[in-house]
Amino acid sequence: MNLATRLLLVFSVFVIAAGYWLTDFDAHFAFRGDGRWKPTRAGDPANGKVLFAAGGCVSCHASSGADDRLHLGGGKPLKTPFGTFYPPNISPDPKDGIGRWTETQFIRAIRDGTAPDGRPYYPSFPYTSYRHLSPDDAIDIFTYIRTLPPVSGKPPNHDLTFPFSIRRGVGLWKLAFLDGSVIEPESNHSESWNRGRYLVDGVGHCAECHSPRNFMGAIIDEKRLSGGPNLEGKGIVPNITPDKTGLAAWSEADIANLLKDGFTPDFDSVGGSMAEVVRNTAELSDVDRMAMAIYLKSLPPIQGQMRSK
Repeated sequence: MNLATRLLLVFSVFVIAAGYWLTDFDAHFAFRGDGRWKPTRAGDPANGKVLFAAGGCVSCHASSGADDRLHLGGGKPLKTPFGTFYPPNISPDPKDGIGRWTETQFIRAIRDGTAPDGRPYYPSFPYTSYRHLSPDDAIDIFTYIRTLPPVSGKPPNHDLTFPFSIRRGVGLWKLAFLDGSVIEPESNHSESWNRGRYLVDGVGHCAECHSPRNFMGAIIDEKRLSGGPNLEGKGIVPNITPDKTGLAAWSEADIANLLKDGFTPDFDSVGGSMAEVVRNTAELSDVDRMAMAIYLKSLPPIQGQMRSK
């Protein structure tokens, strides 16, 4: 073996080792169980129920084909350009769900998208938004879920195209795109505005559907909430900034009413996945729905794609 071949071999080993290290995001860059992510009180299932509804947890995790929306056995297919994801069982079942999880494991899943066994979750699970939740609120959701019926059975494995089927690559995706921290109140804004921001940008994860994404599936920050592709089929998910292509002509009351009954100001009704969102936001209080509206109307307008009539 000549010197050039040896150098090439050494370089190749170095590149492979570096790639392996970098893709292990959760071992090197993520959750360490520090004090900022320890709850300060016992879980409150009543608050957890509210946040569970705001987060739309049943929309993805309800058992496929089940009559009871609170049977959280998972399995409803989510079709994307990267393949089909099957949300997991998050019922309190001790074998197939999260019945044996600890509070730390749940917070780690919410904050960093990491399973108890260390595997990274794909960002089809919107931990990029959920990481803005406070530890107390995260544990309130966990406490509420544990009051629901356990459901046995596991959904199919994800059916993804190469190279997205290589789960370890998610570690590199996290290194590139996962950031943010708990949303803290801003003193220069009202209590309603701060609550709305927490619901929209955090647990409600509105940007996950209402934003365009880059080729790696990460939200394009400067176009956040300006609309995105409709993964369910043709058309787009609408712009929800106060731009003329979005909510410029809508009042705060119009937005709050849509989140309650699903009707637009011109008496059209929402359909598709947004109908499911409204089914969840209808469980919130009028105060919370108005807070979301106040926050959305306060945002800078961002031009999006005009929807066809």
